Amino acid sequence: MSTSVPPAESPLGATGEAIGEQAWIEVIQKMDEVYNDLLQYEVALEEKNAALEESHQFIESVLESMSDILIVCNRNGGIEEVNSSLQHFSGKSSAELEHTPIFDLFADDAERAKARQLFTRVGRDGIHDAELYLRSGDGTTVPVSINCTPRLSPTGKLMGMVVTGRPVGELRRAYQALRQAHDDLKRTQSQLLHAEKMVSLGRLVAGVAHELNNPISFVLGNVLSLQRYAGRIERYLNAVHACPAAATPNLQTLRQELRIDRVLHDMPPLIAGMIEGAERTRDIVDALKRFSAVDKTTPERVNLNEVVERSVRWVVQSAPARFAVDVDLPPDLACSGLSGPLQQVVMNLVQNACDATASLAAPRLAIAGGVEDGMVRIHFADNGPGIPADNLPRLFEPFFTTKPVGQGTGLGLSISYGIVESHGGRLEARNCEGGGAEFTLSLPVESS
Repeated sequence: MSTSVPPAESPLGATGEAIGEQAWIEVIQKMDEVYNDLLQYEVALEEKNAALEESHQFIESVLESMSDILIVCNRNGGIEEVNSSLQHFSGKSSAELEHTPIFDLFADDAERAKARQLFTRVGRDGIHDAELYLRSGDGTTVPVSINCTPRLSPTGKLMGMVVTGRPVGELRRAYQALRQAHDDLKRTQSQLLHAEKMVSLGRLVAGVAHELNNPISFVLGNVLSLQRYAGRIERYLNAVHACPAAATPNLQTLRQELRIDRVLHDMPPLIAGMIEGAERTRDIVDALKRFSAVDKTTPERVNLNEVVERSVRWVVQSAPARFAVDVDLPPDLACSGLSGPLQQVVMNLVQNACDATASLAAPRLAIAGGVEDGMVRIHFADNGPGIPADNLPRLFEPFFTTKPVGQGTGLGLSISYGIVESHGGRLEARNCEGGGAEFTLSLPVESS
């Protein structure tokens, strides 16, 4: 009888199972590592996608907010992307514009040829401020200032172009606004400089007037005393010579020799002339004080008759003898303001008339005025050559002058215009029909 014997266990069986378990553990560990890496990559990818989306939204918002036309095209001129400004300008949507030639946007064949010629020469520096005509959505042609910048690959190869543009009308309006701001700044600067000069001049004039006032007052007081003494001496001499005892030949001869009668006859007009000169000097000193009141800013009642009279007298004294001024003003013309600045305005107008008529044989200025519609209007009309039509609109601009270099600053009329405006009035200029120029000074009548 045979007996079956089970086969002996192989010594490698346990080891093989151990190796198999270890391999599975390593595989699982590798899978975990790969899974963790995938999770990290996914998180990083999501963060990058979020950053990319944010950047894309930012770029889109910037492009949409641009008022300038923006076109991105390839190197053959095919449009790849546009902004809303171009869509609004052309009247077409983004889908209608993309993948069409950029040259179709220009007004006609001549403009297209010019654009092709410009874009073929695009270098690394691009094109700046090239004025070309584009056709807008309503069919009109609009001049546009074009700028073109090349798009380059990392290796420096030309990939396309970025074209921006702005209608020239907007640029001109912007330049005009900038020019106006610059002119206003120059006017303000000139007025500040003039105000500073006037402050210094006012202080100087005030000092001179104060120094002159003392000796003039002394002279006037002494002359008045001399006038009284002269009357007493004359009465005494008449009484002496009326006595019989004084009627001696020697006394009469001495009286004739010393010309006492002539001295007595000449003394009153001499004293009267001295008094008149001293009083006139006193009036001039008072006028200088009023003119130099630079710290005075409270308006007061200004007698325009006195302002015109003083201004004419001061200018005429230094003008040629043949310059004649006729003043025809009603009495008691008055306004509310500052007499010093208003006197400066009138002096400028009179001096300008004197300069404009200097070459004439009989230069003349006529000053007339009155009250109309609650305004005091004073007209200054000369018989000069008048004002050229091209210069009339610029007459009150700062630094504008028709005088030769060194003879005029171009600030007189500009500053006068500002002074009159600050008083609520107007300063106007025109040419008279019979020849010559006429300036009209209008100021509100003082309210009683």
